[in-house]
Amino acid sequence: MNILLQIILATLAISVISLIGIFTLSLKDKLVQKMLIVLVGLSSGALMGGAFLHLLPEAQEKAEESNINIFTWTLIAFIIFFIIEKVLHWRHCHKEKCEVHTFGTMNLIGDAVHNFIDGLIIATGFMVNPALGISTTIAIALHEIPQEIGDFGVLLFSGYTKTKALFFNFLTALTALTGGIVGYYLIEYSENIELYLLPIAAGGFIYIAASDLIPEIRKEKSLVKSIVSFSFFIVGILIMYLVKFI
Repeated sequence: MNILLQIILATLAISVISLIGIFTLSLKDKLVQKMLIVLVGLSSGALMGGAFLHLLPEAQEKAEESNINIFTWTLIAFIIFFIIEKVLHWRHCHKEKCEVHTFGTMNLIGDAVHNFIDGLIIATGFMVNPALGISTTIAIALHEIPQEIGDFGVLLFSGYTKTKALFFNFLTALTALTGGIVGYYLIEYSENIELYLLPIAAGGFIYIAASDLIPEIRKEKSLVKSIVSFSFFIVGILIMYLVKFI
């Protein structure tokens, strides 16, 4: 199958996940929270596994022929993702009285940028080899599920109707498709740029897991729920390990 077509299909699949929020409407809040505990553990494990079992080894192998230090670029990416997050979230509403739509709009902007970067990462994976593209897509998909449920909730809370929340969530999700196409042509017509994009993608995966997801697991006070979350964290890593044999 044509690589560009693979990238388009993968990023479209990621975009469709944004519609998952509608399935939570008929569920009780307690059940949704239980689902999120499991999904956060699973996605954080998948991201860490994707970074350390797929992206970094592939980057290291390709970097042997050049003078690129992949660990330096991974660290740089970690810092860049931190800055991006701070820039995109500094205007979130924290006051008692503020316009209810403000943080919903900022959430959409942040989500659009995040999804565009996801598209770039997926394109990088497929341009290196199909197996890496598949593993990268799986890791991102597992991360997107709890994120999109949360984003949908944020939009409803900020004043959006259910229809508008779904529409705008899906619209921002489509930036993954744009990122995938941009990534394809960027790598296709730029010499060895994937040598930099692979460790940058790994740094992004590590940052998201370490700063956003794992802290959520650590917050859990219930011993049983903590064990469940950690178990699914390990399952996420195992999934990424098994994907290596595809």
